[in-house]
Amino acid sequence: MRYCKFPTSDGPQYGEVQTQGGGDVIVRRVPPPEEDHACIFREEEMQPIPLSEAHLLPPVNPSKIVCVGRNYREHAKELGNEVPIEILIFLKPPSSLLAPEGKIVMPQISERVDYEGELAVVIGKKCRNATESEALSFVRGYTCANDVTARDLQKSDGQWTRGKGFDTFCPLGPFVSDEVSPEALDLETRVNGQVRQRGNTRDFIFPLPSVIRFISTHYFG
Repeated sequence: MRYCKFPTSDGPQYGEVQTQGGGDVIVRRVPPPEEDHACIFREEEMQPIPLSEAHLLPPVNPSKIVCVGRNYREHAKELGNEVPIEILIFLKPPSSLLAPEGKIVMPQISERVDYEGELAVVIGKKCRNATESEALSFVRGYTCANDVTARDLQKSDGQWTRGKGFDTFCPLGPFVSDEVSPEALDLETRVNGQVRQRGNTRDFIFPLPSVIRFISTHYFG
């Protein structure tokens, strides 16, 4: 299933997304994920809404956003960085989430703000000390993320919290899907319609099961 989150007069709701007539449409309301306690579910019929016309919200309500740094060989090479010998993780605060089509606020103290198109993995249940063989069973689905980065601040600080944690620095969505496989996904980043980045998850230095196993030994919820 694919689902998104959108506002209604009753409060935020989740809706199933289907492809109809060549376009994506929100066709029915679905119960919220367990972690989204602020979302009230009212099961009722709804008129289909074209996804392109919906005012979408971030499709997740995470307790934390755990990110993996330098896990694409080409991206590490692009920035002149060494390939890491161990999985490198950092956090972005939930306050950095931005809805699809939202406006990224450029901090005045930064002179270089970069885009980083990413695969986002939505963990659907508490995952503690997972093995690689069971790691993907904790995944609810996948979505698109932009790991927006104030590159100059990241480099000057030596650690990444400020450079990657500004409000609006984590655009996410438009929907979460469990209908894709993460092993060989094409990723493309566009700026004003122009392609700036292309990659594939085959280029991961550490495969996704290894990443989930590693993160689950540090962050459990």
